[in-house]
Amino acid sequence: METIQLVVFGSGGVGKSALTIQFVQGLFIDFYDPTIEDCFRRALQVDEQPCLLEIIDTAGTEQFTALYDMYMKRGQGFLLVYSVTSKNSFDELAERREQILHVKGAADERDVPIVLVGNKIDIDYEREVTTDEGRKLANEWRCPFLETSAKIAHNVDEAFYTLVREVRRTAGGLGAGGQHGAHGKARRKKCVIL
Repeated sequence: METIQLVVFGSGGVGKSALTIQFVQGLFIDFYDPTIEDCFRRALQVDEQPCLLEIIDTAGTEQFTALYDMYMKRGQGFLLVYSVTSKNSFDELAERREQILHVKGAADERDVPIVLVGNKIDIDYEREVTTDEGRKLANEWRCPFLETSAKIAHNVDEAFYTLVREVRRTAGGLGAGGQHGAHGKARRKKCVIL
């Protein structure tokens, strides 16, 4: 069975753990005491193809930014999560995305499977980031975009399924150490000497 390593990034309090736990266990946890990292596993079928997802929830690591490089190297796909109730959490994702692209050494941003997720739409009355702002950023980044609610389980499965599809679209995504392809084979690059 194909194993895919996904990493969930976002500022503290955006609902990274709530999304992950809702997806893996079908539960909404209102309060979560984060450790440095949690790894969740779920076997499933996406588009009739079985896979085992290993999902790294980075909750509790916001102050340990040195760990981020390790997560970025290990991850094959990335869920970048912000809260629609926090403009700061939305703005901070640009830097995280740039770090991912740098660590992965991607010549083309489309080679790095990323899905942008606006969470907490169940408290829309506190919204600071419009759907159009999220959609515009996703278009700029050329990645899929979804709005979710871990609390009411809205679009949670679809966010992870979309990320799996993105990993598969890039022929297995970027594996550990920035390697390309389903079997970790690097794509050939041309070298021009002037």
